Amino acid sequence: MNTRKYSLHIGLLAALVLLLGSCGTPKEIAYFDDFQTATQVENHARRQIKVRPDDKLQITVSSKDPQLAALFNLPSITSRLGQGGTIYNGSNSNYNYGIANEGINCYTVDPQGNIDFPVLGELHVEGMTRSELAGFVKGELMGRNLIKDPTVVVEFINTGISVLGEVKVPGRYLMNRDEVTLLDALSMAGDLTIQGQRTNVRVLRNEGDTTKIYVVDLTKGSELMNSPAFYLQQDDVVYVEPNDYRKRETTVNGNTALSAGFWMSVVSVLTSVAVLIVNVAR
Repeated sequence: MNTRKYSLHIGLLAALVLLLGSCGTPKEIAYFDDFQTATQVENHARRQIKVRPDDKLQITVSSKDPQLAALFNLPSITSRLGQGGTIYNGSNSNYNYGIANEGINCYTVDPQGNIDFPVLGELHVEGMTRSELAGFVKGELMGRNLIKDPTVVVEFINTGISVLGEVKVPGRYLMNRDEVTLLDALSMAGDLTIQGQRTNVRVLRNEGDTTKIYVVDLTKGSELMNSPAFYLQQDDVVYVEPNDYRKRETTVNGNTALSAGFWMSVVSVLTSVAVLIVNVAR
């Protein structure tokens, strides 16, 4: 009888240890854990976003002569979704006017990396940064003696990245400047949740016909800042994997460790064990 009591007590103790162990504190949650003191890191991976096929570009030319500059700008056509009106696509599919916004007219880069620019004709723009493209258009206008004092402004219209997984606000975010880092993207998504795995953040990037997957460790600042994935490119996908603690929260029956159903099951099991111990004691 004593042996049976001892075995049951050992079993109950083991169940409690396993239960408490599943609620352990997750490790490796601090960013840049290798930077324990003031540190200077030389960054070799600076990368601005560059024009790719299917990008949408807004290119605005201005001059002291507004009428002359107007020849090199797309017509201002307003289109509102659901309010009728006509969306004029011009003579070339590279022109997309009135994209569900007022006053935003843009060029779509074709599969060959070209746009059809007013007066200048077809221009190859793939691989250029925003400033390079502005300088290129300005040079063409001045080199052909079309405008003496052009000012050219280039903006990316549809450029963005997606952030998925264990972040507070997953979704697609627009890239509003030339250099957007992985840390910027995670910040826009509200940072990782406490259950996000800091050591295994993945960045998926389309390069031509292939997709490259980079694995980034946020706890190692020196490696992070020199990773090819530190500076993001348009349409990158950032995925934060749940850590082991988060994975263990999901039980076989689909409940989580924080759900009422899970704890009711635990209480039921412990009650049954307690009743069994009492019966044996009798």
